[in-house]
Amino acid sequence: MFTPELTRQLATELQQAQDTRTQLEHFSKRFPGMTIEDGYRISRAWVALQLAQGRRVIGHKIGLTSRAMQQSSQIDEPDYGTLLDSMLFSCTPGQVLDIPAHRFIAPRVEVELAFVLKAPLQGPNVTLEQVLAATDYVTPAIEIIDARIEQFDRHSKVMRKVFDTISDNAANAGIVVGAKRAQPTEVDLPWVGAILRCNGVVEETGLAAGVQGHPAIGIAWLANKLAPWDEQLEAGQIVLAGSFTRPVPGQAGDLFEADYGPLGQLKFRFI
Repeated sequence: MFTPELTRQLATELQQAQDTRTQLEHFSKRFPGMTIEDGYRISRAWVALQLAQGRRVIGHKIGLTSRAMQQSSQIDEPDYGTLLDSMLFSCTPGQVLDIPAHRFIAPRVEVELAFVLKAPLQGPNVTLEQVLAATDYVTPAIEIIDARIEQFDRHSKVMRKVFDTISDNAANAGIVVGAKRAQPTEVDLPWVGAILRCNGVVEETGLAAGVQGHPAIGIAWLANKLAPWDEQLEAGQIVLAGSFTRPVPGQAGDLFEADYGPLGQLKFRFI
């Protein structure tokens, strides 16, 4: 286990990487004995730095929800990170939202569903049914993921390990919301689909069933994973259930459109 001093040092390095938009080398390369728990401690230390600067926690994200992504990361469960108020971008129906590309290092776009809670969820034995009962509404969302730790090692070209991604707040950098809201019992959530376009070209399509069969499963998993840390999901928080498309890279000038059919559209442009 990393010492508290080392944990804070690495969290500070992550903050400096974000401020300068300069990626770090893999923590797992520098510290071969690193564990998943070390990664979550670093992530929490980074969040603490954000809170000290006046940021506010608005929810959580779940990542690595598909089996293929878990296998590529050599793990058998998802990971998670924290959403902050500085990450939230809201748009009105039909609006094309402008998002500054310079806020990110190497942004990529994923299609998800967001659960907004009306009641807290505290593990360790939260069920899918309890998640649905505690949900105020479900709404389409786009997650903008980013990497303060380089994806591929600059020397060996080896891909980063899950410890690195977890340390980096599960790669979360932004969330776009603003489409229609739906009651979780009024929509067949696994069959919610989306089409993601970049500059008019269809880059990805997917169904929410790609998130462990049902997107609410991940919410229950997260509530139960937070319990050993004496944490819970709070009423009013947004929880991103996990992407059901591959990440699509973006840069300044790119227009992204995510069409969720009856649940509306989300549109934004990197400027």
